[in-house]
Amino acid sequence: MAAQTSTMLISYSQEIVDGEPIYVSSNCLPIKAFKFEPAGHAFHSAALRLLGWCEEEHADSDDHNVPTDKGQASVQSSDSYSTKGKKKSGSEGKLQDHYALLGLGHLRYLATEEQIRKSYRETALKHHPDKQAALLLAEETEAAKQAKKDEIENHFKAIQEAYEVLIDPVRRRIYDSTDEFDDEIPTDCAPQDFFKVFGPAFTRNGRWSVSQTVPSLGDESTPLKEVDSFYNFWYSFKSWREFPHADEFDLEQAESRDHKRWMERQNAKLSEKARKEESIRVRALVDNAYKKDPRILRRKEEEKAEKLRKKEAKLLAKKLQEEEAVRIAEEERRRKEKEEKQAAEAALHQKKVKEKEKKLLRKERTRLRTLAVPVLSKHLLDLTDDDVESLCMSLDIEQLRNLCNKMEGIEEQRRAEFLREALGRNSDLDEGKQHGKNTSRQNGSLEVSGNLPFISFEKKEKPWAREEIELLRKGMQKYPKGTSRRWEVISEYMGTGRSVEEILKATKTVLLQKPDSAKAFDSFLEKRKPAQSIASPLTTREEVQGVSSSNGPESNAAKMDDVKESSGQTTDHQNSEDVANGVSSSSDQDVWSVVHERALVQALKTFPKDTSQRWERVAAAVPGKSVIQCKKKFTLLKESFRNKKTAV
Repeated sequence: MAAQTSTMLISYSQEIVDGEPIYVSSNCLPIKAFKFEPAGHAFHSAALRLLGWCEEEHADSDDHNVPTDKGQASVQSSDSYSTKGKKKSGSEGKLQDHYALLGLGHLRYLATEEQIRKSYRETALKHHPDKQAALLLAEETEAAKQAKKDEIENHFKAIQEAYEVLIDPVRRRIYDSTDEFDDEIPTDCAPQDFFKVFGPAFTRNGRWSVSQTVPSLGDESTPLKEVDSFYNFWYSFKSWREFPHADEFDLEQAESRDHKRWMERQNAKLSEKARKEESIRVRALVDNAYKKDPRILRRKEEEKAEKLRKKEAKLLAKKLQEEEAVRIAEEERRRKEKEEKQAAEAALHQKKVKEKEKKLLRKERTRLRTLAVPVLSKHLLDLTDDDVESLCMSLDIEQLRNLCNKMEGIEEQRRAEFLREALGRNSDLDEGKQHGKNTSRQNGSLEVSGNLPFISFEKKEKPWAREEIELLRKGMQKYPKGTSRRWEVISEYMGTGRSVEEILKATKTVLLQKPDSAKAFDSFLEKRKPAQSIASPLTTREEVQGVSSSNGPESNAAKMDDVKESSGQTTDHQNSEDVANGVSSSSDQDVWSVVHERALVQALKTFPKDTSQRWERVAAAVPGKSVIQCKKKFTLLKESFRNKKTAV
């Protein structure tokens, strides 16, 4: 809107109330309008401002436009505060040298409060206007006197202002922060000039430290502990430096409380930004010094050399350990080869000795057979070839040699007597062995006779029973691989006193054995529950109508005759088995009780046709019957069944 030469003013009627005029004003606040022109009272105010007539009226109107109702007060926007309350630049913004006015220019920020007070008293007494009256008299004109008077008063006011600023800690900190200071940071230098370049820089920046016990940079001979303490201090450096900005707001010029808070937030943002820049500057100074410090570089080189030395020592130790392991393995291999070679030589020697003994044994047997030929040809003392063969097989080489030496060069009758005597001793020895075995079974211990050879009492491994094998299998399933102390736990689980070594050996031998088909039937008979229809052997003997009692003496006589005749005759072997069962072979061929028949039928059902050794197992299941008898009875039962079926 262009300015006009004449302006129409809005006037009000002068209504007198108690002799005072009434001032009418709006309670609305001015707002920024970018697309609209002012109108009404706003146009009136704009016109007055353009003409320069609104200053007094605006000051007066401020006193009357304060809203009385707090609920109607509104908050100005941040845009309306952007140009209000900023510090002015120019002559008003220039700062005077307070320290120089008080005569403390040589101390500046190092001056104490007592020194400031003493210097102010001296300076104020010296430059007081009353003390400068002589200077006014020296001036000739009134104008010069007035100018001189103003100069003296301004200088004295500056001294007072300097004292007020420096005696107040907050204002003095702000003033010291704006004092002249070299913010330059050295970046690079020669190694020999490090302390000359970086020493003054740290001393200069140490004035901003909150803690005034600032450590010094030191020199080449400073201990590394103090060097580390120095850099730790500067890496955690805290500064008290203030950063007054040209665009800061003067809080005393705030129009309201909200305006003042907005000013504080804006000033805080500017201060925070300046503090971050100062922290980055100090951190750059410390980083540059740490990188160029010859003491730190020397320590890094020493640490690197020490690390390299440790690494080389570790590699050397590892190499020596590997060489030692290779040497031990080579020695172990050589030892095993030597042991294997010795074992092979011992086995070969043992084999040769055994072959030599076998040859000597064959020679002595041939010698005994040759010496016994005349005796056998004449049938002296009823000696047979079987008797001679039994002597050859039962006597050792020394006994054969002694017997042959006795038989050489004597008559046939004497030879026959020596042979009969040797046979008698051999039979007595066999009976003694059998008696010793029977006694050991009854008493649970082994008795050794004087004629028997020496038996070693070395501890032998206890054989594994079937129950122990089953317990071992269950334990291995219950405690699989990965169980802590697995084999000890399995040993405790079995509870049979087996050691860990025995269990480990059994897992590689006993558990890997395939079941023997010959022993399978025995295990079956042990596990099979006895049938109720099959009676005990005592009842079986009773049901067989006195066969055992009638034929007992005959069987005993037959047994004695068989023993006297020949042990090698096989024609009466079946009869001896039948006699051993307690039933004569002539009578029990046709004697089958009901119990026997039931046992036979049950055994035939239990063992089908494809069962290996079927008839041997069937005969074992039928008490007192042989294989031939079971087969004959089965044939008779089959014919009887067919006849009955045909008759029907």
